[in-house]
Amino acid sequence: MIKQSIFSHPKNDFPAGLVVFLVALPLCLGIALASGAPLFSGLIAGIVGGIVVGSLSGSNVSVSGPAAGLTVIVLSAIESLGSFQAFLVAVTIAGAIQLLLGVLKAGIVSHYFPSSVIKGMLAAIGLILILKQIPHALGYDADFEGDDAFIQPDGENTFSELLNAIGALQPGAIIISVLALAVLILWDRPKLKEITFFKIVPGGLVAVALGIVLNQIYALVAPQMVLQKDHMVQLPVASDFSEFLGLFTTPDLSVITNPQVYIIALTIAIVASLETLLCIEATDKLDPQKRITSTNKELKAQGVGNILSGLIGGLPMTSVIVRSSANIDAGAKTKLSAIIHGVLLFITVIFIPNILNMIPLASLAAILLVVGYKLAKISLFKSMYSLGWDQFIPFAITVLAILFTDLLRGIGIGMVFSIFYILRNNYRTAFHYNSEDSEKGKRINIRLSEEMTFLNKGSMLVTLRDIPENSEVVIDGTHSKNIDHDVKEVIQNFLETAKHKNIKLTIKNIGQWKNHTAGL
Repeated sequence: MIKQSIFSHPKNDFPAGLVVFLVALPLCLGIALASGAPLFSGLIAGIVGGIVVGSLSGSNVSVSGPAAGLTVIVLSAIESLGSFQAFLVAVTIAGAIQLLLGVLKAGIVSHYFPSSVIKGMLAAIGLILILKQIPHALGYDADFEGDDAFIQPDGENTFSELLNAIGALQPGAIIISVLALAVLILWDRPKLKEITFFKIVPGGLVAVALGIVLNQIYALVAPQMVLQKDHMVQLPVASDFSEFLGLFTTPDLSVITNPQVYIIALTIAIVASLETLLCIEATDKLDPQKRITSTNKELKAQGVGNILSGLIGGLPMTSVIVRSSANIDAGAKTKLSAIIHGVLLFITVIFIPNILNMIPLASLAAILLVVGYKLAKISLFKSMYSLGWDQFIPFAITVLAILFTDLLRGIGIGMVFSIFYILRNNYRTAFHYNSEDSEKGKRINIRLSEEMTFLNKGSMLVTLRDIPENSEVVIDGTHSKNIDHDVKEVIQNFLETAKHKNIKLTIKNIGQWKNHTAGL
């Protein structure tokens, strides 16, 4: 495949970068708020994730920024270290650990996530987006943007928040979200995509602009429907450049000898790396061009990003599936879109924060609802079901586990079920077994597979145990490239068993038994 320049598809990447910027803006702020950190720290992580990590990453379509999966860790870490400045030291060290992991090629771990679990993660994220954004679309904005956990910090959960939203409907927000959804659906019509205007101008931008205009119209004709500050994007606004510079924070290096800092740094590095690797694996599956990302390069990019983020006052970051999905859905072709989203975050925060604070969260909810639907289409569930239970059950368990816990716990539970089915299939397909009746008894041929590992020990034990007396048995390892010592030990023990059960045993091309016959 010919390597693409990041400037090879500007007509696709600029609109996609704009859509990702609109999605990322409230998520950066919401995650910072939930983490107990300064609001601007979320924006710093988004800017660094876009410009720095976007430039260094090997992925063409993934987008990095502050992650909801780290909010609990960040919140408790700030409390235990006593200050946000002390926490920034841990973020910087975490980045250095990630950089080291990339150098040590630890990214290979991502290749061991089963496809059923990754697809389950995508479907679960889609459902979570829908469930979490419905309250915002209805005008209930008590929950912070970017949350993906089932249990909320205030004791509520995903479903109780839906009930709370129904009891606190905002007609102004509902009208905005419904019309924004209509715009987004209209923009996806294939016939309209043939018109230049609809190609160049992203539907997400139109949906957001429509929300701003409608809220201004409410102020003129229906003041009771106006969406107030708590239903809008809330960027910190600096009155001058010196005040803007004051929003950046430097780490407190006096805590560098505190062992707790290193424990927190290691925790952040491990969790952030796992989330990144999961996201990269999922993003590669969503990429229409099916490009494969170097996970080791991604760990290095994330490491550099987190080092810089920690040094200038930002939250820790990961590659994030919601932003990456929105990026792909918006038509991104290269990593220029991720860089553009970071540049837009930086420019708009400096020059037009007041305009951004006019964006209703209901407009942004509509964008995320569409992204969620595309991740959790019914066709995905049907296609996984058609693959059989050994694929569908780990997929479904992963979806449910993520919905009712959080991303990493859900993935862990899904992995357990997937490994169970992998082991079960391995147990069943360790060898080819053929049995025929003869005058003297059974004639049994056991042809071992290419790889006979310790996982095959159990099936070999059961099969050899059940061979009847007076049989003729051939165990053939001709086609095996590797036979584990545990399997050879089972065969060795069966040599003794064969003598007592009057079994004629022939062993071909296995270890020391090149062509060994014993028994009758």
